[in-house]
Amino acid sequence: MTTQKCGRRFRHRWVARQIDSRTVEGTNKEQIAKWAEDYGEDSDFFKVRVRGMFPSMSARQFISETDVSAAYGRVLRPEQYQHAPKILTVDPAWEGDDEFVIGLRQGLSFRILHTMAKNDNDLVAAQLIARCEDEENADAVFVDAGFGTGIVSAGKGMGRDWTLVWFAGNSMDAGCLNKRAEMWRDARDWLKSGGAIPDDPVLRDELQAPEIVPRLDGKIQIESKKEMKARGVPSPNRADALILSFAYPVTRRDPLDAWRNHRERREYDPYA
Repeated sequence: MTTQKCGRRFRHRWVARQIDSRTVEGTNKEQIAKWAEDYGEDSDFFKVRVRGMFPSMSARQFISETDVSAAYGRVLRPEQYQHAPKILTVDPAWEGDDEFVIGLRQGLSFRILHTMAKNDNDLVAAQLIARCEDEENADAVFVDAGFGTGIVSAGKGMGRDWTLVWFAGNSMDAGCLNKRAEMWRDARDWLKSGGAIPDDPVLRDELQAPEIVPRLDGKIQIESKKEMKARGVPSPNRADALILSFAYPVTRRDPLDAWRNHRERREYDPYA
């Protein structure tokens, strides 16, 4: 367990003391005042060197602990999100120790619907996704294309119209290297704007795990799952379930169209 975790998430198990350099003798108050003016009292520089606090994030961490903690378990009123379209997301397991995750975002609200161990049976996975799509009356279904092509093909055989999302694909924003960077950036902005995530420690940690890859051209690049695993960090499957919901714009379907689509699915005959 790191010292930082002892002072934050598990501080209730320890006797913690925080000493601010401005309140003790023997410190250079004039220099501290200059730092406050130059960096700001809420900067990581000032927190570490003066206030006796841990930094909000590492130098390369993309989403800060502050933003994730604010969203963690946040309670929303139904009218804050019920007007928005429902986006069902699927992050298939990458390797044997990864999770298969189905999530749902509606506006500022995000939920994890299902998690299970890696499943190589695309038909079983597609049937579970289809059930979730119907139960939630989802307006769109986005599936990570990395290991989801077979699942989407199985869904097509069931009359479903799901969208594959290629994380390495082109970004719609010139400031992002690829689709992965674009979606992670949008998720970060969503958290800052009041997004709510469930009381899920795994999701919380995964959102803070990816790091930025420095680039000379200034474009945002987020390390890949393969790169994360190389430095001993698990694949962020639950986080990617949230990230996927920002792949493409989605509008809410007309209730009558949704009912017609549901009826057509029930009557669909793949052998007709």
